[in-house]
Amino acid sequence: MRIGDFLREKRLSPGDNARLLISQLGFGDNLLKAVEAQIGESAKMSKSKGNTVDPQEAIERYGADTIRLYILFAGPPQQDFEWTDEGIQGAHRFLHRLWNFVHSVSRTIQGTALSPEVLGSAEGKAKEVRREVHSALADYLRDMEKRFQFNTAIARIMKLLNILSDFKPGDEVEREVLKEGVRILLLMLAPFTPHICEELWQVIGEKGLIVNQRVPEVDTSALEIEQVEVPVQINGKVRSRVIVPVDAREEKVREIVLADERVRKYLNGKGVKRLIYIKNKLINIVTEE
Repeated sequence: MRIGDFLREKRLSPGDNARLLISQLGFGDNLLKAVEAQIGESAKMSKSKGNTVDPQEAIERYGADTIRLYILFAGPPQQDFEWTDEGIQGAHRFLHRLWNFVHSVSRTIQGTALSPEVLGSAEGKAKEVRREVHSALADYLRDMEKRFQFNTAIARIMKLLNILSDFKPGDEVEREVLKEGVRILLLMLAPFTPHICEELWQVIGEKGLIVNQRVPEVDTSALEIEQVEVPVQINGKVRSRVIVPVDAREEKVREIVLADERVRKYLNGKGVKRLIYIKNKLINIVTEE
């Protein structure tokens, strides 16, 4: 019988004995990983096996915010997870990136007022960013208040940081959109990492403590979509994409499609036998032979 099969049959793992032996001999984790790769999985963390982890060492090295974020992001609260240094370092890198980002935009957004009228007038890229901010907030509130899925709530915050990092505001409207996004991001993250969020709350010029702030509300008007990008097929092959008003009438869509340069190129003078429009999803053109 192979060693790996024997261990599985006896419900043992390399962690039961090899972990203790290798650590006592001072060979380090690399040898243990090599052993585990050959003969089976590492032991599940258990008091009876003496392989539990004291988080205090990690807290002293990375900070309580990092460890709390790592634990809550590792998976749903009802599931077990494997404690890894790589996961802790990933959480630490995210908070480091957040810190650098907020400091980099602090001068841009400090002193910027937030006016519902100005925010509602956002156009173009600023409007898209604002939609992403409030879409993230809506998902976050659902995960936190109804599903209790903290890991997916954190994942949505991480995605929002990427979106805000790529947004380079120019005029006053765009600066307000960025400040609103940063405020909401910090308010969403504060329950998980209160210390860094409290510090960054002051960095962007906000008054009072973030812990005393109300949960932000979703602006449903920001979620409304006025235009949609629709693929255009010509004889069954996608040849272009056009922007059309949401729920536009077929006559309007036909006008926009036939004015598109790429569509005209692929039509190459052929007449349109039939145009099929699946509202907000697809346009299919069948040409005349």
